[in-house]
Amino acid sequence: MINKFIRQNNMKTFEQEIKQGQRFEFGKNWQSFLSSLTDERIKIAENSIKEMLQVAHLKGKRVLDIGSGSGLFSLAARNLGAKVHSFDYDPASVACTKMLRSRYFPGDPNWIVEKGSVLDGDFLSSVGSFDLIYSWGVLHHTGNMWAAIENAASLAKKNNTLFIAIYNNQDGRSRLWTKIKKFYCSGLLGRAITSTIFIPYFFSKTLISSVIRSRNEFAAYKKNRGMSIMHDWFDWLGGYPFEVATVEEIFNFLHPKGFELKNIRNTNHSGTNQFVFVKESD
Repeated sequence: MINKFIRQNNMKTFEQEIKQGQRFEFGKNWQSFLSSLTDERIKIAENSIKEMLQVAHLKGKRVLDIGSGSGLFSLAARNLGAKVHSFDYDPASVACTKMLRSRYFPGDPNWIVEKGSVLDGDFLSSVGSFDLIYSWGVLHHTGNMWAAIENAASLAKKNNTLFIAIYNNQDGRSRLWTKIKKFYCSGLLGRAITSTIFIPYFFSKTLISSVIRSRNEFAAYKKNRGMSIMHDWFDWLGGYPFEVATVEEIFNFLHPKGFELKNIRNTNHSGTNQFVFVKESD
C-alpha cells in the first residue's frame, strides 16, 4: 500500500502539486524567515533540542533531519556537535538549509544536505543509519502521514531515538482547518481572502493576550524554538497537505514497533504534540 502511494505520488512533480493547489510552498516562507535569523534564535533552537532530548550536547551522534525546512534545527544539531544529514522535498527548503550550511559551516563534510522525500523508500535506503531521527512538524504535511511516520520509524535501530512533532487532532476543528488550508493553496484569490480574514484575527488575538498577560507576546514568541510568529502564522494558514493525530494514536502506532516513549509535550489546542521515542527492541 505504501509503495503504491509512493509510485502514484512520484508521478507528480513538486511544481505540479503547487500549481494544482495540493501543496503549500513552505520553502518560500522559510526563505523569508531566514532574514530574521539571529544568534539568539539559533541558541533558543539548540536549547529546545537539548530540553526535549534531556541532553547537554549531541557530540558523537549522527542526526537525520527529515524535512529540514529553514535549516535552523539542522544548524542547531550541528552546533551541538552532531554529524547531520538534512533533506527536504521542497527545493526552496533545500536551498535554505544549504545557505545556512554555507554561512556557518562552509565546506563541512559532516553536514549533508539534499533533496528527498520521506515517502521514497529507495531514497531512505540510501541515507544510512542515525542515532537520532528528527522530524518536527513535517510528517503531517506529506500527504500520507502514517506512511511517513512508518518510514521514519523504520530507520531507527535498537537504542536509536525518534523525535517527531505531529499536529493534534481536534476532530471538527481540524477538519475545518483542512478546508481553510486547501482554499489558501488553491490560488491567489484563496491566499488573499484567507490572509485578509485570519492575519488580522491572529494579530488581534496576540495583542489582546499581550495586554492580559502584561507582556509582549509578539517578542516572546521567538522563545518557542526560536521561530517567528508572523512566518508561523502563514505556515499554519497554508500548511497543506494537513493531517492530525491524537497522542494515543501516535503511541499505539509506534509502541508495538518496539518504541518506548521517553518524553512528551502535548497540547489541548491546535498546535503539535511532541514525542521523543527510543527504539528498545526490534
